Amino acid sequence: MSGILLAQSIQRDYSEELRYQNDAINKMKKEIEELSSKLRKASINEKSTSKRITNLDEELALINKLIQTLKKEEDLNRNKINILKKDINSKENELNILRERYEQRIINTYLKGRVSDLEKVLSSTSWRQAVYRTQYLKIISSIEKKMTKEIEALLITINKNKLKLESLLRQSILLKRDKQKQMSSLRKMRIKREKELTRIRQDKSALANYMQEKAAGVKQLESIIKKVLEDKARFEREERIRQQQEALKTKEFNLLKGQLPWPTEGRVISKFGKQWNSRLKTTTDNPGIDIKGQPGSPIRSTMSGVITTITYIRGYGSTIIIDHGGGFYTVYSHVTNIQTSVDSEIRSGDVIAYMGDSGSVNGSKLHFEVWGKGQKLDPEKWLIKK
Repeated sequence: MSGILLAQSIQRDYSEELRYQNDAINKMKKEIEELSSKLRKASINEKSTSKRITNLDEELALINKLIQTLKKEEDLNRNKINILKKDINSKENELNILRERYEQRIINTYLKGRVSDLEKVLSSTSWRQAVYRTQYLKIISSIEKKMTKEIEALLITINKNKLKLESLLRQSILLKRDKQKQMSSLRKMRIKREKELTRIRQDKSALANYMQEKAAGVKQLESIIKKVLEDKARFEREERIRQQQEALKTKEFNLLKGQLPWPTEGRVISKFGKQWNSRLKTTTDNPGIDIKGQPGSPIRSTMSGVITTITYIRGYGSTIIIDHGGGFYTVYSHVTNIQTSVDSEIRSGDVIAYMGDSGSVNGSKLHFEVWGKGQKLDPEKWLIKK
C-alpha cells in the first residue's frame, strides 16, 4: 500500500513539475518573440555597436535559459518514462503470475475431474464436514472471482500506462526538436555577436559606448539589490537561511571575512574600486572583481543561501544573486548554463552556473560582487588569500 501511495505521490510531483516547466517554456518563448520583434524595429535606426551587442546578449541569455528549461523538462520526461517502464514491467510480471495460478487451477480441476458442489456437500460424512466444505467452496469461488478482477484491473492499468508512455515519448521527440532548433539559432547569433565584438575592439567610440552600457548596468544592479532588500519575502528567507545554517553547522556570513572559498578558478584581471582605462583614458568604478578563466569553468556559490534573482543586466549579462542572510549577498555575472532557479536553497560549493562571455567584450570571465547591509564590499577581503 505504501508503494502505491509513493508511486502516486511521485506521479503527482512529476505532473506538477512538468506543468510548471511547460508554463515556463511558453513564457520564455513569448519573451524571445517580443524581444526579437523589438530588436527588428530598433535595428532600422540603431547605429551603436555596443547597443546591438547588448541586445544580442540579452536574446542569447533568454535562448540559453530556454535551452536549459527544455533540457530540464526532457530529463523529467525521461525519468517519468523510466518509472512508467518499471511500473509496466512490474504489472506484467504480476499479470503473468496471476495467469499461471489461474491456469494451474483449471488444469488441476480438469485432471482430478470436477465434482458438483452439491455432491461434495452431500458426500460429507458429518454435518460439521458439510459446513466446512460449504464454507471452503465459497472461499474458492470468491478467490476465482477476485483473481479474474485483478487480471482485468492489471490489463487496464498496463494499457493506460502504455498510452501515457507513448504520449511522453512523442513529447520528448518534440522537445528534442525544439532544443535543436534553439541551439541552431544560438550558434547563428554567436557568430553575429563575434562580428559585433570585433567592431567594438577595433573602434574606440564603440568601446566608449559599451562602457556607458556597463555604467547603466551598475545602476540596474543597484536597483535590483535595493528591491531585494525591501522585498517582503526577505524575512521569510532570513528564517530559512538561519535554519539552513543551523542544520549545516555553518557560521554567519559576517563571521567569515577572509575565509570564503573562491567562486571559480582563474586570475583577477580587474580589482574592486576605481580602475584606469588606458585606452579610453578614463576612470571607472568597479563594484566587484573580474576573474578571467576557461570558458565553461564551473561557478560555485561561496556560501549557503537562497537564490533571490536570476536576470540579464546590461554590460554584465546573465546574473545570479544569492541571499546569505544578515543583509549579505553575493553577485555572479557573465555566467552561462545556469544550474539553479529562483528561491532554491544552495550550499557552499554548489555549482550554480558556468563561466561564459554573456555581456562581456573581453571573453569568458566571472564578475563577482559582495554586498553587505546595502553597501558594495571588496570581494578579495572576504575570499581566502591565494
